[in-house]
Amino acid sequence: MIDYYEFLQISPNADADTIHRVYRFLATRLHPDNPESGDAEMFCLLKAAYDVLSHSERRAEYDAKRRAQPSEPIPLSTSIDFMDNLEGELNRRLAVLAVLYHRRRTNPHMPAVPLAEIETRMGFPRDYLDFTTWYLVKKGYVTRADNAEFTLTAEGVDFVETQRANLPVLHKMLTSGSGSPTPETVRSTHTPAAPPQAILLPADMQRAADRALDKLPDEIDSDETAADPHADAATLCVDTIDRRANAPDRRSRSRGRRADD
Repeated sequence: MIDYYEFLQISPNADADTIHRVYRFLATRLHPDNPESGDAEMFCLLKAAYDVLSHSERRAEYDAKRRAQPSEPIPLSTSIDFMDNLEGELNRRLAVLAVLYHRRRTNPHMPAVPLAEIETRMGFPRDYLDFTTWYLVKKGYVTRADNAEFTLTAEGVDFVETQRANLPVLHKMLTSGSGSPTPETVRSTHTPAAPPQAILLPADMQRAADRALDKLPDEIDSDETAADPHADAATLCVDTIDRRANAPDRRSRSRGRRADD
């Protein structure tokens, strides 16, 4: 089951206005017509998430199913390589940061994570994490208390949020809630720019979001969507992709007509 709240990077208690604002912000980035960060598959997933969370009855049903999901996450080691000499060490660092970031964002008043929980989340023995945690502490991304509890620092938050678009493994772990990666729903080969923190948007980011809304592609607010705001997400995405794919043919026909004239 896809965690739509994690995908949108919002709280499960987010109100309708927040959901709508974040959806439109991300739609400007993920729409296939955006040449810089467009991603048709991620846009379809975004539309599916919005269709559910923006509808009170659908959201209530989704929340009930989400609460019924097993609380024990699948270890990250089932889909992330932690054993390779160099790449494995880099992945271990990213996994620790993802676990701590998830805790910091979802539980800001108690952000510390015991080493035993990190070990469980990663599915990797703590004996092999000494170098990993030493490095992260020395870099200033993480602090370690005397009781072996780790907390993500502001520098660590900045690293995670600025680098997730450049590091597919990190993006995959963050999108899955750093608990159970789902490769079938999140592509690791192409990642969009990092979604904004919906609850605590800084003033400059909010202004940027407002400007982005003015440039929102027409397809998102088309008459079809307005008439049926909960239309099937796959149909709308396919239509959008088809329109984009046929654009070269339309331009070719247009040039042919001008040549005949």
